[in-house]
Amino acid sequence: MLFAQRLYSALRALYGAVKIINHGIDPAFMDKVDEVGKQFFGLPLEEKKKYARENGSYDGYMNHIIDSKDQAFDWIDRLHLVTKPEDKRQLKLWPENPQSFREILHEYTAKIEKLNEMLLKAIARALNLEENCFLDMYGEEASMLSIFNLYPPCPRPDLAIGLKPHADASVFTYLIQDKEVEGLQFQKDDQWYRVPVIPGAFVINVGDQIEIMSNGIFKSPIHRVVTNTERGRMSLVMFCFPNPNKEIEPVKGLVTGTRPRLYKTMKDYTSIV
Repeated sequence: MLFAQRLYSALRALYGAVKIINHGIDPAFMDKVDEVGKQFFGLPLEEKKKYARENGSYDGYMNHIIDSKDQAFDWIDRLHLVTKPEDKRQLKLWPENPQSFREILHEYTAKIEKLNEMLLKAIARALNLEENCFLDMYGEEASMLSIFNLYPPCPRPDLAIGLKPHADASVFTYLIQDKEVEGLQFQKDDQWYRVPVIPGAFVINVGDQIEIMSNGIFKSPIHRVVTNTERGRMSLVMFCFPNPNKEIEPVKGLVTGTRPRLYKTMKDYTSIV
């Protein structure tokens, strides 16, 4: 219960984002996850293009996304892979080089799935709710998405940002930061605050769908990634999404006379945002 209370306090105080150590995933294994990502991005461009995303799909490798000529663009290379449900995996886009990539990502997905279950139960306990109330709404056929991000050194940070300000549509988002180079920032009270690097720690933030389920008690924070003129950095983000066929709504125990219902019932949230 102590962990649940600390998690609750941290998420409330820090506007929906926390940094967690002693999370049960061996830092040595996290280093392996980090290393296979770096090895992939270190391959020649033609090798990486073997895993390029296809038209109309988000899965696969892509680089330097530009939305329009009139705005700063995202200065980023990405490898975007659905990891759960397993029957939705496009394995042809899962790199075979490095050779251990697929095995490590599969194992990492299972570990994050367990950590996510633990956090969903913890916030329920902290709110004095039935332990599985968030987990039941999350559903057994939930989905997980991994994105390996490489932010190369940027010669013109006035024209490009690593990743534009946004909130996540997930339940929770799990980030392994670069072990040496900062770049992630969260917004609070209209100010941007950098996230310091702590090797072996996860940066975990609330997504929109926990904000809905918690009836606004937990907020989905705005965050961004800034560029660096001298050093590149790599991170891995894992997003956990509810089963799109399950209805999500504020948990009934969190709708009271003093705290009215703030969100409507909906399905497949990511398709409407």
